[in-house]
Amino acid sequence: METNKIVKIEKVLYTGKTHTTGGREGASKSSDGKLAINLSSPGTSGAGTNPEQLLAAGWSACFIGAMKIAAGNMKVSLPVDTAVDAEVDLGIAGEAYFLQARLNISLPGIDREVAQALADTAHQNCPYSKATRGNIDVQIKLL
Repeated sequence: METNKIVKIEKVLYTGKTHTTGGREGASKSSDGKLAINLSSPGTSGAGTNPEQLLAAGWSACFIGAMKIAAGNMKVSLPVDTAVDAEVDLGIAGEAYFLQARLNISLPGIDREVAQALADTAHQNCPYSKATRGNIDVQIKLL
């Protein structure tokens, strides 16, 4: 598949809907009421989370799901304590804001070659990885 071609979804499986007010100092809630959070800018004394933490949480959860699929296809059992520590940086270059990310993957008890294959396959298939590929610097590291 070409990386610069936008893929048209054939069947929508789920649509996450949120309503956000106030930007980084505001609040966001989902249409189903399962998410209701206060937002605050990184590094401030505000009590809320921020978009970078939300991206890190969503991406790492999706990435683990992609590793589960890869493990099933490879006939490998994913450890119950599989974890992804995601780090999403907000930074500046010149006068523009940018993101970069690191996914630190823990697959205890899995052979390093197999773990690398799981991580590589997940990174190819995870929708968040696809969305960021070629747009931001992403590092995948096995712990």
